[in-house]
Amino acid sequence: MSVYRPSFKTKNVMNKDKFCQSCSMPLKGTHLYGTEKDGSPSLDYCIYCYKNGAFTDPDLTLDQMRHCMIRKMDSAMVPEDIIEAAINRLPGLKRWADTTKQPKR
Repeated sequence: MSVYRPSFKTKNVMNKDKFCQSCSMPLKGTHLYGTEKDGSPSLDYCIYCYKNGAFTDPDLTLDQMRHCMIRKMDSAMVPEDIIEAAINRLPGLKRWADTTKQPKR
């Protein structure tokens, strides 16, 4: 069994692309953009997370998103390092940023 080693090109793709601010999917074309209420493309979210100005699953938690992403990316045979990068990016994304802040006690 060979070990996957990302090429320089693979590493750059993960760093340069614009990502969905909910699931961290690379938004590599307008066909992947979600839509606002007026039908215009959302510049922040993908078609799977955001339609008609609202999240497709508004009650989804960050932890549920992690599990969903791992399941889908595993089934698509995405390399583990890419999965890890996508999962690690989640807490800093627009949708989840406020939910990861812990109140001071």
